[in-house]
Amino acid sequence: MLHRSLILLVGGGLGLVAPAVAQTASDPRKSADTPPQADQKALDDPAFEASLPPLDQTAPPPVAAPEASSVPAADPDLAQPLPPIAGFDATPPPAIAVTDEKAERIKYDVVLKGLKPVDLEAPFRSLSALLQDGRDAANASQVGARASEDVGLAERLMRSEGYYDGLAAADVDTLPNARSRLTVTLTATPGTRYTLGGIAITGAEPEPTRHARDALDLKTGTPIRAAEIESAEANISLRLPERGYPFVEVGKRDILLDERDHHGDYTLPITAGPKSSFGGIRAEGDPVFTADHIEVLTRFDRGQLYDSRQVDDLRQALIATSLLSTVSVEPTRTGQTSADGTETVDLVVKQTKGPQRQLAASAGYGTGEGIKVTAGWTHRNLFPPEGALSVEAIAGTQQQGLSTAFRRSNAGQRDRVFALGASVARQDFDAYNAQTVSLTGSLSRASTPIFQKKWTWSIGGELIATRETRFQSAVQDRTRSTYLIAAVPLQLGYDGSDSLLDPTKGFRVTGRVSPEAQKRTGGGGFDGYARLLAEGSAYYSLTDALVMAGRARVGSIMGAGRDSIAPSRRYYAGGGGSVRGFGFQELGPKDANGDPVGGRSLTEFAVEARYRFGNYGIVPFFDAGRLGQGSTPSISNMRYGAGIGVRYYTNFGPFRIDVATPINRQPGESKIALYMSIGQAF
Repeated sequence: MLHRSLILLVGGGLGLVAPAVAQTASDPRKSADTPPQADQKALDDPAFEASLPPLDQTAPPPVAAPEASSVPAADPDLAQPLPPIAGFDATPPPAIAVTDEKAERIKYDVVLKGLKPVDLEAPFRSLSALLQDGRDAANASQVGARASEDVGLAERLMRSEGYYDGLAAADVDTLPNARSRLTVTLTATPGTRYTLGGIAITGAEPEPTRHARDALDLKTGTPIRAAEIESAEANISLRLPERGYPFVEVGKRDILLDERDHHGDYTLPITAGPKSSFGGIRAEGDPVFTADHIEVLTRFDRGQLYDSRQVDDLRQALIATSLLSTVSVEPTRTGQTSADGTETVDLVVKQTKGPQRQLAASAGYGTGEGIKVTAGWTHRNLFPPEGALSVEAIAGTQQQGLSTAFRRSNAGQRDRVFALGASVARQDFDAYNAQTVSLTGSLSRASTPIFQKKWTWSIGGELIATRETRFQSAVQDRTRSTYLIAAVPLQLGYDGSDSLLDPTKGFRVTGRVSPEAQKRTGGGGFDGYARLLAEGSAYYSLTDALVMAGRARVGSIMGAGRDSIAPSRRYYAGGGGSVRGFGFQELGPKDANGDPVGGRSLTEFAVEARYRFGNYGIVPFFDAGRLGQGSTPSISNMRYGAGIGVRYYTNFGPFRIDVATPINRQPGESKIALYMSIGQAF
């Protein structure tokens, strides 16, 4: 039977009431408050049990109601309605000024150990995180992070040079030194350097494997250097397409390291693809050039063994046309096998049309030549393919003119140019005054700034009608005559320099011959003569910044007297492209008024020291020249000019300003001559 009792726990004024389960007679444990006999008697007395009220009829004690005085009185303000929101003052409180004090940064020193003996300290310093940002950090954690990053950098650098066992560690000394800075010490232990052991190329036939091995150019016993290995592998991708394998693929290398003797066996798989020969041309993209015209630009024949250098040459020729904004030339397989067993590949030329029209303008000034402004308009492909039409106008203080020209580039053959031109001009120089109409035509092979050529040539024809003043030495006077001239100018040149506009090494040689026939109105028959001119220049780099340049020019007119030849066809000397220090056409024989009359022989020399610093340069120079009345060039009675120039180097050539003075100046000659143009003087 369960017995219930009430136990009162009193402590600190807190009473807790909890039911308890009475122990049975068999439980040996006893209560600490009731003697054992009394407890047992109470449990066995039925009268006592009956005197207790039933448990379910026992009511809890009544809870006393609180006194009225203990209930707080209601606050009348709480019963009032809330004021409207619009009545509140929404003005924010004034801002509290807070001084932004920059946290003091931690300065530190860096000590490197172990990298210098293996020549890795310099590349480490250029990439180090610790050595950047002025060697200071926001906190010590940042210093530790940089040190950890540099540990990885040092180990990567060591592995790249063959020190595969190399380890690095960084120690941060948090105790300030005499300079009140932390000290970070990075210590590298390179270990033994690994060298190449066996070298094998797998996956290809014997012929491409042999070409790949020659291109790889790695030798057993040399250190395993990542840069040299990557360069050698890239060389395979270049060399095999030059040997007839355009689709070669270089796989992933495997280097098996042996820790006992510190060498690594190198294996490189390649997929050579089929040996190939040239097939046809496929033109895609904008319709600038047809496949037939693109074949005119190629330097290879169908069936010839594939050579990527020929493909690069074709791409360069397409760029040189200036008609394409982008162009790509890629081989594509045809699956056709030729008689020699090679697979025929076509070249896919993808074109994007570039701007077809061009506006150009230039301005210059030369002593004796005056101010000259030139403006031109060109449509580079008005008559496809590569048929350009240009119009040019010249306005100046001493010359004016208008000309038009038709020019077809790559006319039936690579680099061959056919040109026709017509012009009217007026020239008012001290040597002569001329009004000229001319028709010209030529077939040539010439250099361009994009595609410089070794050999150049030109065959042309000229028909000229010109009305000019001429000096007659017999009567010591000038008269005006009209000349009809037919000429066949021929030119051959060799260019072994490294740049068209700013050469620094090499040489150039050019020869010109122009047989001419002339008819002068107002008396006199036909005069026949030949104009000859030879010019050479050389360039030598003394240092990276200093280039010595020299030029020599000789000319002769044979077959007619000077006074019989139209003034505009004679030789003259002096000016920015001749002997500097003298005005345009100023050097040489003069009439009684001191005006130049021209000559039949020409001798010129020039030397320059071109010193460049950055985009600027200083060029002291010394020129010499002689203009003779006879047809035989000579160096007697040479005249000299000296000066200095400045250069501003642009991406298309140097801008030139030269100032010079004649040595032993004669009456009537300029004291100072100024020249401005684009490009070097020679």
